[in-house]
Amino acid sequence: MGRVKVQPKKIENKTCRHKTFAKRKSGLVKKAYELSILCDVEVALIIFSPAGKLFLFYQKKRSDLCFFFFMI
Repeated sequence: MGRVKVQPKKIENKTCRHKTFAKRKSGLVKKAYELSILCDVEVALIIFSPAGKLFLFYQKKRSDLCFFFFMI
């Protein structure tokens, strides 16, 4: 028997939503890091929290990519 597909919807509880964001954000950054190492690709990841806080992950070898995103 396979997994049941769950429809994504907004988490109404603010505390649960914050915890879920923190967990998913760290997992996404880990996946981006692994992709950059395993496939030898350049990865840039920009995440804005619900509070408007900016989280940025990028490869050191292409720091000019970071400046491009801030100019937009």
